[in-house]
Amino acid sequence: AELRDELLFSEPESSYLGDCPICMIPLSLDPEKSTMMSCCSKVICDGCSHANKIREASLNSSCPFCRELLPTTMEESEKRRMKRVEVNDPAAMTQWGLEQFVKGNYITAFEHFTTAAGLGDAMAHYQLAGLYQFGRGVEKDKQKEIRHLEQAAIGGHPDARFNLGWNEWNNGNTEKAVQHWIISAAQGQDESIKNLMFAFKEGKVS
Repeated sequence: AELRDELLFSEPESSYLGDCPICMIPLSLDPEKSTMMSCCSKVICDGCSHANKIREASLNSSCPFCRELLPTTMEESEKRRMKRVEVNDPAAMTQWGLEQFVKGNYITAFEHFTTAAGLGDAMAHYQLAGLYQFGRGVEKDKQKEIRHLEQAAIGGHPDARFNLGWNEWNNGNTEKAVQHWIISAAQGQDESIKNLMFAFKEGKVS
């Protein structure tokens, strides 16, 4: 248990998104500020995407990372993305799972999240936690929910850590809750900052 806590409460170097593979600047938690490329499943920040468009203004646009020509139709983009899914690319599988989830295909989403989580994808673990929490595609299971939240948090997912903080707070484990929120706040999770302010007012944080 001590070794598990040591791993769980070790602050990750970055969020689960990591750095933009072009400029090596940490990717924003805001999904509107980056793009996943269908050709290689790399997530590129908007700055590098914009720079690439300017550089190739008079050329056929290519991926900023792998340099493959960008698809010209949605159909072509979808075919490329499915190729990444077929070779068990964890990022592509998680993305596909999210789309199935939105459509209400929870069992299919569960299958893709499970495969991606097995390959170490933090977002997939986070999504699995949600499925177990609400019983979508699986039976509700609090233990599995927490286990996946912990794996996602270890992988640098701030929302997963925020939820773990609430779980510890509701169970009376104030110190662990605050530890979780401090780490997720440092990753840019705004709600964790609000909770820390509340805990400070309540005298739970010195």
